[in-house]
Amino acid sequence: MTSRRRSREAQAPQLARLAGLIADETRAAFLLALLDGRAWTAGELARHAGVAASTTSEHLGKLIDGGLLAEERQGRHRYVRLADARVAQLVEDLAAQVAPGAAERPRTLREAGAGSAMARGRTCYDHLAGRLGIAVTDALTARGLLRQDTGFALTDDGLDWFTSVGIGLTPGGRRPLARACLDWTERRPHLAGVAGAALCRHALDAGWCVRIGSERAVKVTEQGERTLAQLLGIEAAALR
Repeated sequence: MTSRRRSREAQAPQLARLAGLIADETRAAFLLALLDGRAWTAGELARHAGVAASTTSEHLGKLIDGGLLAEERQGRHRYVRLADARVAQLVEDLAAQVAPGAAERPRTLREAGAGSAMARGRTCYDHLAGRLGIAVTDALTARGLLRQDTGFALTDDGLDWFTSVGIGLTPGGRRPLARACLDWTERRPHLAGVAGAALCRHALDAGWCVRIGSERAVKVTEQGERTLAQLLGIEAAALR
């Protein structure tokens, strides 16, 4: 038996355990909720998924032990978040494989409105997604700031653009500077990686976007519409 084959066989039980962690509707709901990049309490996740506190505690314990979630405690409160960007990428990539018509139809106008807001613009862990993320990615590409022909990569002009806007790009260990992330609503890649995270953080801090609702949806402000039109030539209609 070759060493490569032995290595694959050794990984098989680990892969099965990882798949088993995600292959539960309640745990999947937790992971999708935590894609907003923030820390949630166990109670918040329980209400989000519609399950009992005891059930939530059991599922969170499995996700933490499996390395998918990280736990933080402040006083009597217990917070959990996705362990790192690699876990977020895994969850988003799996969500993107779900066929567009596979999701249940919204049961109320509120659910329909929330779904529409998420499709218009949202955070995907720590970068912009939805039509907003695609519009920004397309604009960067059209202006020669981002290349997609040989994988996602910022050009020299792109690096200069980030500097000129005041967005610092600090390398994140093994995390790539620019990475394609398949958008699960648009079925096209948007910008992730260090650059995507820095751009999203700047957009929120500078008031270009604001979070709305209790999930991951974001809305472009009037200031953001003017700024994105000036910097990237994005028409306001593409952001609404």
